[in-house]
Amino acid sequence: MDTIDLSKPKWDQGTYIGRAKHFFTVTNPLNLLLTSKDLDDARDLVLKHSNGELCEGVTEEELWKAKYRYDSAFHPDTKEKMTLVGRMSAQVPVNMAITGSMLTFYKTMPAVIFWQWVNQSFNAVVNYTNRSGDTPISNEKLMKSYACATTGAVTTALTLNVVAKRLPPLYGRFVPFVAVAAANCINIPLMRSNELENGITITKENGEVVGSSEKAAKSAITQVVFSRIGMAVPGMMIPPLIMNQLAKGQLLKKRPFLNAPIQVGIVGFCLAFATPLCCALFPQQSSMKLSSLEETVQDHIKKIDSSIDTVYFNKGL
Repeated sequence: MDTIDLSKPKWDQGTYIGRAKHFFTVTNPLNLLLTSKDLDDARDLVLKHSNGELCEGVTEEELWKAKYRYDSAFHPDTKEKMTLVGRMSAQVPVNMAITGSMLTFYKTMPAVIFWQWVNQSFNAVVNYTNRSGDTPISNEKLMKSYACATTGAVTTALTLNVVAKRLPPLYGRFVPFVAVAAANCINIPLMRSNELENGITITKENGEVVGSSEKAAKSAITQVVFSRIGMAVPGMMIPPLIMNQLAKGQLLKKRPFLNAPIQVGIVGFCLAFATPLCCALFPQQSSMKLSSLEETVQDHIKKIDSSIDTVYFNKGL
């Protein structure tokens, strides 16, 4: 039991399969059903074990169960309990409803504006909740970032809707995806602008802090943007193709009320796999060569430990 290191995932994070297993556990929507007591008990057990205290009667399986409950709800840097809707375990149930609605109600301007606003509001919460580091961001900057991200998404969607009207109907179904992809490129950097300005914490392999880096922040945010867009691809590209075929048949013509539930169900199925698999594209604890960092940061780290060749940082989700 003493050999179990709960500061690291159960599976090898150097392999994609190991990361996928890790995120299938962390993003499991069933984690949302855990009570505050369940989460607090998991946190206490993890901290007790990490501090070297004896956990009598606790099995190895129970330790790992507590670790993943803890990881699903507590921020890795601040150690604070994350807001429920901002946790990665909320991605599938919340996103399936929002994405399904965006794909269903994409033809009218009010519907586009409303659902893009809802989506970007949700994304803003998720992006802020899963940021890297524990540096606070002012409410003023937070609201400016949120307003810019939402405006960018809505503008992109409305512009593409105008263009899509001149194209075959199928193309119109893909407008929400392009708008979401463009919005991710705006929303994530803006909601994490503090990291771009002040850098994110970088450490040695053992977790010892050695400084902060803006270049590491850029690398982290780029990886997250790429993962989030990848996460949206199956749920926003596959359903339109299926629904376009179903629209030609009698089922939806006779029962148009089934349009939204079918679409939401397909999106949910896609997201159940896309969310953990795309989170796993890059290691949670990313790394960079010392030579790739700012010269001032390199000089600072060399003074601390001249043997350091690589630094590590939490890229966020």
